Amino acid sequence: MKTLVTGGAGLIGSHIVERLLERGDEVRVVDSLSPPCHAAEIVPGWMPSDVEFIHASVCDKEAMTRALQGVDAVFHLAATQGLLPEFSQFWQVNSAGTALLYELIVENSLPVRKIVVSSSQAVYGEGCYRCPTHGAVYPGARPLAQLEAGEWEHLCSQCGARLEPQATPESDVRPATMYAQSKYSQETIGFHLGETYRVPTVCLRYAITQGPRQSLTNAYSGVCSLFATRIASGSRPVIYEDGRQTRDYVSVSDVAKANLFVMDHPEADFEVFNVGTGNSVTVLNLVAEIGRQLGQTVEPEVVGEFRLGDIRHFSPDVSKLAALGWRAKDGLDETVRRYVEWFVTQGDVPDRFPEAEAIMRRQGVIRPVATRTEKAG
Repeated sequence: MKTLVTGGAGLIGSHIVERLLERGDEVRVVDSLSPPCHAAEIVPGWMPSDVEFIHASVCDKEAMTRALQGVDAVFHLAATQGLLPEFSQFWQVNSAGTALLYELIVENSLPVRKIVVSSSQAVYGEGCYRCPTHGAVYPGARPLAQLEAGEWEHLCSQCGARLEPQATPESDVRPATMYAQSKYSQETIGFHLGETYRVPTVCLRYAITQGPRQSLTNAYSGVCSLFATRIASGSRPVIYEDGRQTRDYVSVSDVAKANLFVMDHPEADFEVFNVGTGNSVTVLNLVAEIGRQLGQTVEPEVVGEFRLGDIRHFSPDVSKLAALGWRAKDGLDETVRRYVEWFVTQGDVPDRFPEAEAIMRRQGVIRPVATRTEKAG
């Protein structure tokens, strides 16, 4: 097939490109190479020479018209993400870029056989929890007053009991942030226009994807890079809240395989799937594993502050995709090992965290916990 990969120079996109070439596809990539994900608007060295590369935004109608010519299938990964309050950018790139993709297919009667749209676990907000008394609970974002008091865990609104995190299925979506809402809009755009105009569409909601080629210049996302650069520079990794928040870290290799799997399986058409390992670990455990793989004992700096928009716990229910025959293969140790193996070949990587932290503080993303005096007052 002739396949288009938007955002194909990035972490996930580049691994999809690699696998497509291995199986004999003709590949075209559209990527804006925008910072902070990319250090400069230069095609990265890992992009194969036999890929047709178009340096453009997915919002550029002329470039996208050219990119879609003769294409059989599309992996749509191009998106803006991060912690900064770039609200309009999330909608312009993520939502409008997705709408333009379908617009051009319809407008030009292009025979695209299938589109795989990349979404995110962010669409679930806090996800599913369980109260010992009241059963399944889907709490909203933790109140600001609770976070300012340094109280991190979710409590049942009916009885006050501590809630236990549960695996979250695809059925209950509660996007809380502007980024999450823009990602969910990509899904609704894809499914609505795909069904209306008979363009088979699949949406994949990724857990936190890690691995080789993760951006070393984006300090707002990519925890492996963030922590590894701190450790390698002799600085202590900074952890917000208490470090016991949990996440599912899935390898980029597995995510790329999941993309090709749903592309090749028609029974996945017009469905949405979680992509993860189904096993969540604490941030403290992740830092310890990165340190171990780098051969260092790490004492992270648990600052007790918090970031607006962060969730407490999350674990995806991966049974729906497993029922079709796909499961992640790599555990945390293998995921981190592959990342660190690549990281140590990248030379002297500067620690960009202090600058990024200063920006987040200035823009109100990082917030302090109230002192005892403030609480008493």
